[in-house]
Amino acid sequence: MRALVISGGGSKGAFAGGVAQYLIEELGRDYDMYLGTSTGSLLVPHLAVNNIGKLYNVFTNVQQHDIFSISPFVQRKKGDREFVSIDFVNSLWQFIKMKRTFGESKSLKRLIKKNFTKEEYLQILATKEDVVVTVSNLSNNSVEYKSIKDFSYEEFCHWIWISCNYIPFMSLTEVNGNEYADGGLGCVVPIREAIQRGATEIDAVILKSEKMEGKKVLGKNPFSLMISLFGHLMDQLESHDILIGKLAASNKNVKLNLYYTPIDLTENSLIFSRNLMVKWWQQGYEHAAKKHGADSVLKDL
Repeated sequence: MRALVISGGGSKGAFAGGVAQYLIEELGRDYDMYLGTSTGSLLVPHLAVNNIGKLYNVFTNVQQHDIFSISPFVQRKKGDREFVSIDFVNSLWQFIKMKRTFGESKSLKRLIKKNFTKEEYLQILATKEDVVVTVSNLSNNSVEYKSIKDFSYEEFCHWIWISCNYIPFMSLTEVNGNEYADGGLGCVVPIREAIQRGATEIDAVILKSEKMEGKKVLGKNPFSLMISLFGHLMDQLESHDILIGKLAASNKNVKLNLYYTPIDLTENSLIFSRNLMVKWWQQGYEHAAKKHGADSVLKDL
């Protein structure tokens, strides 16, 4: 059974989209099972119904207001360079209202239901072995994997949204008395879970560089420093997930193909810029082609 696994990575998910497009359209990979964490959970349902053109248009056109109902960030432009700073006004209002997060992501929940339809949900149930998203149960200090087979359309859309909620910058959500957040807080790359669910061959897209190049620039205020710190912790967790996945694949004789980004794409993956995401999608497609010894250019979608 063949599985596609996509790690967390926010806006860097565009790179994963490009890799997946090449694997599916050019190599003819037909996956039985799809597993995603955070941004990966947004991608896998659309890939499971093989609607890559729609996914490209949706993903590369996402803007901050499509994600955040209350954004903790301000996006600025200086020349050709886009950068981000903290929206202190919104963050202060969150404190005044006694909220526990700096921002809210209810807009993303609406976007998910708008673009992943009930018809597509039913198509997946009828044609695929499984689609699984990763969430973190903070109340029980555990990681949970939510299968499309176990939930209604409304419930599964809710779990996709929860898988993307990168706290403390996005929404914290309660389900059945437990509080949940981004799956990447517990498992960034669910390779081992794919193996435990019966995968015998896995293509895993890792939304970070295999080797860090250069020094990271740390934040100049407590908020941006927090983003840098969270990024560091997630990188360590991701490396652990990959190591565990490799060991599990070796023990179970599973063929594991890893697709890393060739460079570190961004320091803040919570910023969604169309120009950058279009570029990253192209890079993902071309990187997959190069890995397979081909010289291919992305066609217009």
